[in-house]
Amino acid sequence: AAPPPSAPGEPAPPPPPLQYSLLLQHLVGDKRQPRVWDPATLGGIPCPPKSEEQKMVERVMESCPFKAALACVGGFVLGGAFGIFTAGIDTNVGFDPKDPYRTPTAKEVLKDMGQRGISYAKNFAIVGAMFSCTECVVESYRGKSDWKNSVISGCITGGAIGFRAGLKAGVIGCGGFAAFSAAVDYYLR
Repeated sequence: AAPPPSAPGEPAPPPPPLQYSLLLQHLVGDKRQPRVWDPATLGGIPCPPKSEEQKMVERVMESCPFKAALACVGGFVLGGAFGIFTAGIDTNVGFDPKDPYRTPTAKEVLKDMGQRGISYAKNFAIVGAMFSCTECVVESYRGKSDWKNSVISGCITGGAIGFRAGLKAGVIGCGGFAAFSAAVDYYLR
């Protein structure tokens, strides 16, 4: 009910007190106004919404082919560096059984470093691409990102590499690569 009109010159009556149910309607009920979540209002760093180009680049970078290509390139570089390092410290470079005291020439050492670097680079690139692609497919299939993905993909990759030497080598490769993947995943997470 509306308050009776006041006579001229008299002070206006105070407004009626808010009822609890009306207040609840505005706070949590049907009359509640939705608010857009803005990190700046909570003390965060404000950031503009992402453009379509940014979203497309994110989708490409999170795709399985991109991850496999990135792992392949990274494996190639790491394998090449490892091959060059191991060839540099190998004492059998240029070893001649007829003359065991002969010192290898720089040309022989550099040639062996290049050959071993390329060989290691190709192997590391293949293993990196296989593991990354398998992990991405397993993660997509399972719909989860946890340690089990790396263990499963490690087992598949190690088993595929070891299977070339037989069933027993495939099983050992599966277990060894899965254990190594679990250890690396545990260390990184």
